Amino acid sequence: MKARTPQEQAANKLVQVLESPLLQALLEPARLEILRLLLVSGASDVGAIAAHLPQHRSVISRHLGVLREAGIVREARSSEDARLRIFQLDGVRFVQEFEEIVAQVRTLTVLCCSPITTGQSEKRRR
Repeated sequence: MKARTPQEQAANKLVQVLESPLLQALLEPARLEILRLLLVSGASDVGAIAAHLPQHRSVISRHLGVLREAGIVREARSSEDARLRIFQLDGVRFVQEFEEIVAQVRTLTVLCCSPITTGQSEKRRR
């Protein structure tokens, strides 16, 4: 269904922003656990990450691929063993992606969401 009004267009765009690969990647508890491990342990290979989680290495590898595609982690080849892939949080890109999402949400909510007045907010609490 095509949006008819500017408000509907902004609302549709807001939903698209909230369905971003970054936010979708963060919805999976296993990926959040992988992020926690990378934050605590630093750069790690799939085997080291999998050693701390109940999932098989192949599942961890797929989750890391989703995180990489979303711009949350980056991948590099080990300098000691070119077959070994090392993953680490891409902090700069991660923050940039979040800031872009927040900026878009801030702009779009002004266009599609009317502010709640005091009377309306009190009615909703009841």
